[in-house]
Amino acid sequence: MHLKIAVQMDPIEHVDINADTSFRLMEEAQSRGYDVYYYTPDMLTYDQGELVAMGWPVRVKREQGNHFEKGEYQRLALAEMDVIWLRQDPPFDMGYITTTHLLDMVHPDTLVVNDPFWVRNFPEKLLVLQFPDLTPPTMVARDIGMLKAFKEQHGDMILKPLYGNGGAGVFRLGPEDRNLTSLHELFCSINTEPLIAQKFLPDVSNGDKRIILVEGEPVGAINRVPAPGETRSNMHVGGRPEKVGLTERDREICARIGPILREKGQIFVGIDVIGDYLTEINVTSPTGIQELERFDGTNIAAMIWDAIEARR
Repeated sequence: MHLKIAVQMDPIEHVDINADTSFRLMEEAQSRGYDVYYYTPDMLTYDQGELVAMGWPVRVKREQGNHFEKGEYQRLALAEMDVIWLRQDPPFDMGYITTTHLLDMVHPDTLVVNDPFWVRNFPEKLLVLQFPDLTPPTMVARDIGMLKAFKEQHGDMILKPLYGNGGAGVFRLGPEDRNLTSLHELFCSINTEPLIAQKFLPDVSNGDKRIILVEGEPVGAINRVPAPGETRSNMHVGGRPEKVGLTERDREICARIGPILREKGQIFVGIDVIGDYLTEINVTSPTGIQELERFDGTNIAAMIWDAIEARR
């Protein structure tokens, strides 16, 4: 199958070719002979009934410091693409949400991956609320009284911004910690969003497992182990990836959430599991396939493109 692909992503100049998932997806698309175009989210434009973007045809190559070649800068008519990848990183702010509304205009005639309507309605830390029996005790609140009561009940907790990413703004508040009110004041001075609190899971010291699902089916996992002295396991902040298999509990979690992901057009998803608990369902810009491919020797990018071809 020959496809015309546009990738909406953050500036390609800054990607790490040995870790970036968008780069790997573009590399696999190129190997299949697809036409690949690239543009940044700020170039997405509604123009008198037409959805367009200013961007480039692009070729990627696995050469550090020389990893892409752009063609002629041009106006891309997005309705003429076969597939558009929604791949810019969060934060999941109004700019991000606006891109999903605009991409709705061409989907599903042009297949947007993941489905922008459900990306908008399934942000990472909210979809998990539909599965309270799979998650640690969780509260979403802005009211300081409610958050204090949660901490009083559970003692040791994690506090983080509802729409953050990459481990930014994640705090562990132990039983003797007295910083909840100060942190609440800090967050509330920045935006009007609620916060998310979760009971701290000691199992995080053994790692935070990232499981990759394609069309709702688990295809593998990596374990992300926090750096010494860190609570956060995100690789952005020094987490170390390790090879790991899937447990019975992991498969139970995937079996529960897989059907809704598949039904809602979430072709490529990364979930986070600590011990026996699901903590996040990442649909906006999942990562981790390069690490998984190196550990397992499985071409996850090819599996993702096979799933996309099956939907065309």
